[in-house]
Amino acid sequence: MDWLGFPPLSALRAFSALAETGAVVAAGEKLNVSHAAISQQIKTLEAHMGLKLVDRSGRSLSLTPEGQQLADALAQGFDVIAQKINALTGADANRPLHIATTPMLAAAWLMPQLGGFHTAFPEVNLILSTSPRVEPMETGTIDVALRYGAGDWPRLDSEPLIMSPMVVVAAPCLVGDQDYQTLDELADFPWLLDAGLSEANNWLAGIGTLKKLSQGSIQLPGNLLLDGARDGQGIAVTVRTFVEKDLQAGRLRLLFESDAVKGYHIVTRPGVQRPALRNFLKWLRKQVKTCEMAK
Repeated sequence: MDWLGFPPLSALRAFSALAETGAVVAAGEKLNVSHAAISQQIKTLEAHMGLKLVDRSGRSLSLTPEGQQLADALAQGFDVIAQKINALTGADANRPLHIATTPMLAAAWLMPQLGGFHTAFPEVNLILSTSPRVEPMETGTIDVALRYGAGDWPRLDSEPLIMSPMVVVAAPCLVGDQDYQTLDELADFPWLLDAGLSEANNWLAGIGTLKKLSQGSIQLPGNLLLDGARDGQGIAVTVRTFVEKDLQAGRLRLLFESDAVKGYHIVTRPGVQRPALRNFLKWLRKQVKTCEMAK
């Protein structure tokens, strides 16, 4: 590498802070310097590179396409450096393992399994964040995310965990044994919807069904959705794996099944993984294999 032509590290860090916070003042607070110092560092960086990195024409600052590319590279680079330093020094050895996932996966599959992890690794403390939003992982403290999708998240490593289609299900006492040809025929039944965003609601919105549902729909927390469906309170959308036993036992009817190839994935940042994360991922893969063998 030609270090003589490399931009000053202080300028790169200032620009990275601006990209992360979105404002000069916030970037200065993050680095404990004045906002004027941040502005000067960014001007120095632009002059050094001969590129315009920040668009100052609007009421608020925004990154140019070149600036966004540099910001993405810096976020990944600084994060890898931080991980390597922590791994070498053991600075984060005692930090709780932070897992981010969706309320649906946590309630229907992960939480019932976690007792086994604590038994196997009692020294590892866990933080479980359940949010329907895709939390950023490029920087921050999240060690692993369990996300629903096609597995194509840029700049992150992912591997399939549970590949299972979205299904529409209901108790026979609600919908009877009639053969429904389209989802539109089910629009007048009560529907149970996960409150807020969720992988199920996103799927419904994507096929245009969410807008067609009657006003009798019920929004409730994801951990109550399947219980309500089993009790005949409404039609529900979920991942097939979570209701396979209900379908086999006749507690629920399969009304529609998506043909999209999606599922839950283990998502991590590239680079060195600390022992607690490696142990969790090994345990997680084993749990999936155990569940598949039990089917």
